[in-house]
Amino acid sequence: MSINILMPALSPTMTEGKLAKWHVKEGDTVKSGQVVCEIETDKATMEVEAVDEGKVGKIVVPEGTEGVKVNAVIAVLLEEGETEVKGGAPAAEPAKAEAPKAEAPKAEAPKAEPPKSAAAPAAAPAKPATQPAAASNGKRIFASPLAKRIAAEKGVDLAGIRGSGPNGRIVKADVENAKPGAAAPAAGAPKAPAAKPPSAPAQPIFTAPGDQRIPHTPVRKVIARRMLESKQTVPHFYLTVELEIDALLAARTAINEVARKKDARVSVNDMVIKACAKALRDHPECNASWAEDEMIQYGAVDISVAVATDRGLITPIVRNADMKGVAQISIEMKDLAARAKVGKLKLEEFQGGGFTISNLGMFGLKEFAAIINPPQAMILAVGAGEERAVVRKGEMVIRNMMSCTLAVDHRVVDGAMGAQFLQTLRAYIEQPAAMLV
Repeated sequence: MSINILMPALSPTMTEGKLAKWHVKEGDTVKSGQVVCEIETDKATMEVEAVDEGKVGKIVVPEGTEGVKVNAVIAVLLEEGETEVKGGAPAAEPAKAEAPKAEAPKAEAPKAEPPKSAAAPAAAPAKPATQPAAASNGKRIFASPLAKRIAAEKGVDLAGIRGSGPNGRIVKADVENAKPGAAAPAAGAPKAPAAKPPSAPAQPIFTAPGDQRIPHTPVRKVIARRMLESKQTVPHFYLTVELEIDALLAARTAINEVARKKDARVSVNDMVIKACAKALRDHPECNASWAEDEMIQYGAVDISVAVATDRGLITPIVRNADMKGVAQISIEMKDLAARAKVGKLKLEEFQGGGFTISNLGMFGLKEFAAIINPPQAMILAVGAGEERAVVRKGEMVIRNMMSCTLAVDHRVVDGAMGAQFLQTLRAYIEQPAAMLV
């Protein structure tokens, strides 16, 4: 029986993507775990692995095709003994606004097995088969073995999870994002429509000979939507400080004398990451996000760092940054930034984070204000370090100064809380030895 390879949902918000590249062609034999194609999502370009074995009978969606809906058939595998795809190419399924429900597909005959998919997200371990698990309500649920094991460890009811894998299969990411004891939605209960941010009225754009029309990339569309939503729905306020960084620069020079033995070269930004992480550990109330019914205060200090790419802005994450040395932060950031620029980050490397740093100092900008990256509550905009004339003890002296502007979600962090955070950050930046204590 032929096996349909479906367009996978590679992130919770993904509804469509671009089939960037095929790694196989018609007639090739595919093994479980083999990379079959690359999918460009609204976040990154990710490799997709095969779950089943077989021969590629037909490639339905050519590489380079944009706007391919989640769960649409992109190719067909032939099982052993089959020589051609029967009945022609299958039709693509319609787009879905959300991940499919975690229910067993309906069989056409009593003994029919649930449909298989040959594709699974690269971020989730590839498995040759998925066995159904029994749900608390008696229904069968299809989940990967790893997802079932994690669910058992977390005490999560699989019946309450909507799978984002092919045919509604529950994968690792679905369970990790679920809350312990999550309950299944009531059967037939109406779904609340997703809130849509207001959009600006369309204005006519007059073009002239020589003007170019450049289609939006998926990443650029997401940036535009999220930034518009942030500015319209998040009550921003801004706090700016002038930081003296002479001691920081001296410490960086001394650290690099040692760090070069580890093939690391620490930057000012690496030390800012460390200082912000330490300040967040000291002010856990700032390491939080706003939700409709509660405040989420994060246990780990995970710092997102804005990286500019040809496809748009992406924010890879330095996990547990408060617990790492600046040399380790430097090594991780160089790797994350390099892979971000070529779209090779894993989902867990750019999804999440509790605080963002955006540094434009390398472009010579003295200061700027950044837009909060929801659901985070704060983002720090870092300007260039430069020599300035300042007054110290009544005398004019030259010091290396750096302007930083903190954008804050007023629902989560009040003005005094934000000011206290910046006071602590100043102490770490101006006395970097404090970060080692």
